[in-house]
Amino acid sequence: MRIAMLVVLAATPALAVAQTRYLDLYNNAPSSLASFAVATAGTNDFHDIALGERPLPGGGDSTTIALEHADGGCVRDFRMTFADGRVWVRRGFNVCRFRSFHTGRSAPKE
Repeated sequence: MRIAMLVVLAATPALAVAQTRYLDLYNNAPSSLASFAVATAGTNDFHDIALGERPLPGGGDSTTIALEHADGGCVRDFRMTFADGRVWVRRGFNVCRFRSFHTGRSAPKE
């Protein structure tokens, strides 16, 4: 019985590390969001996150995306590419603290 309990306790930290975070992504920009990529904060090692079958329309449409904890912990950088060609990088967003992200109308071109 003690061995089984030790196995469960030993596995608990591994389960916490593998936690998936869900983020509600709102596109408040006037243009459709063509792609959304995530990187561990400060690395520029972006990987694309699927937005669904088509770009996320602007004007307030939303979707929920899954972010694996193993993909970079709580603090992430986001890179958004819009259908009109604008690219916006948002650095240092804490996905453990905030459950939603809004692209906004003032997304600057980089």
